[in-house]
Amino acid sequence: MPYSSFLSPIVPGIAAASGLYIILIMLLICLTMYSRQRKKAYLYMVAAFLFIMAYEGVNIHFAFSGSLRQGNYPEGADWLLAFSFLLLNFAVYQLYHRMNRRLRALLMVMALLYVVPLLSPGFLEGAGSWQAGYIDLCQLGTVMIGLFGMAPRVGQRKKYTAGLAVYFVYILVHLLNNLIPLEKTWIPAIWIWLPLLFYTLLFFILFTRIVEQMQSIYRSSITDGLTNLYNRRFFTRQLNRYVEQGLKVSLIFCDIDNFKKLNDTEGHARADQVLKQVAAIIEEEVDEAGLAGRYGGEELVALIVDKRAKVSRIAEQIRARVEAETIVTLSVGYSVLRAGTNAGTLISQADQAMYRSKTTGKNKVTAYRSSNPPAAAGTAPSAESANT
Repeated sequence: MPYSSFLSPIVPGIAAASGLYIILIMLLICLTMYSRQRKKAYLYMVAAFLFIMAYEGVNIHFAFSGSLRQGNYPEGADWLLAFSFLLLNFAVYQLYHRMNRRLRALLMVMALLYVVPLLSPGFLEGAGSWQAGYIDLCQLGTVMIGLFGMAPRVGQRKKYTAGLAVYFVYILVHLLNNLIPLEKTWIPAIWIWLPLLFYTLLFFILFTRIVEQMQSIYRSSITDGLTNLYNRRFFTRQLNRYVEQGLKVSLIFCDIDNFKKLNDTEGHARADQVLKQVAAIIEEEVDEAGLAGRYGGEELVALIVDKRAKVSRIAEQIRARVEAETIVTLSVGYSVLRAGTNAGTLISQADQAMYRSKTTGKNKVTAYRSSNPPAAAGTAPSAESANT
């Protein structure tokens, strides 16, 4: 461990204590996440953090005991940080992907290579130059594996690559110190802070990934897995919220014509593909004016909350695009919220208008009109056709 003669002995201790604090926070986060998700990546990180805590504990002890000035620091303790670096790289990869057999084999081989210096008598008390250089070369190999094998597949490539770059500099200085003593230069004054910078980048990688996972879990709880539109529960909850706020909203109710026949003749896979196409069109058309959802089966709905948007135009654009861009057509109905109307009634009215489109020729848009007379028995509910 190069140590600058220009530095106070307390400075390395402060750097180590700061790093230890960050590692302790990440350790607690990983333990919490593992208890909830049982993901192996967090176990790898926990193991790595325990090694780092032992390493930084040694640094703190020797910094505040004055042993650094006397040159009594056990270089063999650097193995703890080196091995933790190996585990952390594979842990970060597992935050995004499962390890296959090839990667597991690679981890085992690398771990065995790291263990070689431990077989040397008295290694942890004081490493020889060949052992220290050997550990540095193993770490350089880990950097290359991370840079070329893992970075392209890790979601946070820039942060991960930056962490590898910081650690590469850390190893390089340590390796150079074995060849050219650097203790009397300014380089160690910066070098001692590199692990802290590495821990900080690692913290941001871990924190960001957890946020991504939480967002994904929340997103999956409010959306339909096939169409990626909002599910019925969330859509209805949002509709109720807008109605309770007294906002003037409109509801578009769409039903794919002859969808059962499509399922029976071309199969579920083809029908699902068409359903996703229709859902994408509806989502695009209402993107800036409201939100879209899957109400059930082939029934798709759209809530228009923008006062400037004309619901009849949006409904017709949806119908026309579906007819032009897919192999199916839509029966569409819509209703505008009126005084004294609740969310359930609004949905029912739009559904009635859609039913009128369905029973009077399909592939048309119908607006609900409350002034229309009630429908006779066996006919569609009250609605007025707005077919173009």
